[in-house]
Amino acid sequence: MEFADVVRRRRMVRRYDPDRPVPDEVVRRLLTHATRAPSAGFAQGWAFLVLETAAERERFWTAASPGTGTRTRWLDGMRTAPLIIVPLSDKSAYLDRYAEPDKGWTDRDEARWAVPYWHVDTGMAALLMLLTAVDEGLGACLFGIPAQRLGVFREAFAVPEAYAPVGAVTVGYRAADHRSASLARGRRSLDEVVHRGSWGVTVEAAQASAGARNVADGG
Repeated sequence: MEFADVVRRRRMVRRYDPDRPVPDEVVRRLLTHATRAPSAGFAQGWAFLVLETAAERERFWTAASPGTGTRTRWLDGMRTAPLIIVPLSDKSAYLDRYAEPDKGWTDRDEARWAVPYWHVDTGMAALLMLLTAVDEGLGACLFGIPAQRLGVFREAFAVPEAYAPVGAVTVGYRAADHRSASLARGRRSLDEVVHRGSWGVTVEAAQASAGARNVADGG
């Protein structure tokens, strides 16, 4: 599949065919591609918890689901996924890496980091899994584990305290599902989100300015 098609077809899929497991070789490609994500200092401070058996998945949903009576249709659909991958970030890997001689932040001060790149990089690894799923003819969805359930999740899977889940990714063969009501918001246009050269210069204004310059130059 062409890369542009992969990007265009990416959707958050919330219902799957529970009778079609994800082949082992595809699971491996999902994980291999995830590890190709960029990481600050090549720290690679990530880990991936892979849940494939029915018992593992049930344990995840029991541990990570919000309280009863919330988002029932969403949860019913997501529980049909035959594969769950939880990407986890390790802050200490970054603090240790940047305390090495070629970086020199020997104090390991977290305040040096303008943003928590351990979460950013692990999020990019999750995105590569989402894109790989599309390329493999599968559906996938990234969603968050509720903050109040993190302790239960850690205990259920013996996750070390150093590792923080940035969410979870369900993967499987797509089944018919309802359209998310959030999509009614529409996709924001480039002119709403892009600023050329300065915050107040929109795409439309930049194009008009470029056109004016071309006319002035006889282009």
